[in-house]
Amino acid sequence: MVQITSRSASVSVEDVGAEGNTGHAETSCGAPGSATAAGMEQPVRRGSSPEHLRQLVHRPDAQDVFPTGLTRLTDSQFSVSAHWPRSHRFFAPVASRHQDPLLIAETMRQTTMLIAHAEFGVPLGDAFVMWELRYFSEAERLVLGEDPWDITVDVSCSRIQRRGRSLGSMQLELLLHRRGTVLASGGGRISCTSARAYQRVRGHHSAMPDARIPLLPAVAPRTVGRTSERDVVLAPAAAPGTWALRLDTGHPTLFSHANDHVPGILLLEAARQAAQAASPGRTFLPTSIQADFLQYVELDRPCWIEALPVPADGTLPAGVRIRAVQDDEPAFTCILRTPDLRQTGLSDARSRRS
Repeated sequence: MVQITSRSASVSVEDVGAEGNTGHAETSCGAPGSATAAGMEQPVRRGSSPEHLRQLVHRPDAQDVFPTGLTRLTDSQFSVSAHWPRSHRFFAPVASRHQDPLLIAETMRQTTMLIAHAEFGVPLGDAFVMWELRYFSEAERLVLGEDPWDITVDVSCSRIQRRGRSLGSMQLELLLHRRGTVLASGGGRISCTSARAYQRVRGHHSAMPDARIPLLPAVAPRTVGRTSERDVVLAPAAAPGTWALRLDTGHPTLFSHANDHVPGILLLEAARQAAQAASPGRTFLPTSIQADFLQYVELDRPCWIEALPVPADGTLPAGVRIRAVQDDEPAFTCILRTPDLRQTGLSDARSRRS
């Protein structure tokens, strides 16, 4: 949720068809004064060291790092290898049967930062802004099975604009596949700003990582598809179909490092949880997401999450439209769609996550 440049962004999403064929969220900020990717001695290749990859995707804990290596194909096309765990402390299986689709969004986010640092010379201290994020998948492609989840992400970059020797902005299209099967397609548009410019723009908000943010009471975890209150990001509100955003700044995955605003992945999780709460009696598996990040969501002011049903549209299943509203202005919007797993026979259990 970072507004640095234009509020408009156009992102094309490749459709995952029958044959197997995604505003703004800051993806992350490194520490100002860190070494630049262009100055690093180690190239990023498949099999790169976990420590090196943690730096480039801004994830301090190895279990939260999904890319395992990067190969340049052309000046604007890349292949990223990745691995999804069969169980994760936060991105845990849905209904004990499916990989969490938000792994798609997080893998896209980390892949984007990896390429920007390693191939476009973006310093580790710079801020990334994600203006839109979209992906499309299918439930049967996310069934866990017995094989390991080694994934390849094909990335194509376009509309590349430079900022000096670094990157100003670019659009990305991503195709995730595994063992010859397309898992998902998606895309997004990012812009980058220097650490100094970011501090100027944010002003007094740059001190927020040191502030104490009150932890609101959680809704019942089972109503939002969770088993642990620690992972609940919604608090009760008076209006129907509305919740208050609940922030636990000590959460090991959602707040893996100090942040002066609400991270984008937390807003996506809030959207997923609100969609589940608005769909009682069934498991909500967000196989399709279209998200627009419109402005920062600040840590120190109330933010309301609103949910409205969305009907099926042609080949697209029904879903839920989410708005995050702060200071009476929409800060984030998202449409999530889910298949009816009861009709497909792919689920007969309540969602279980930890």
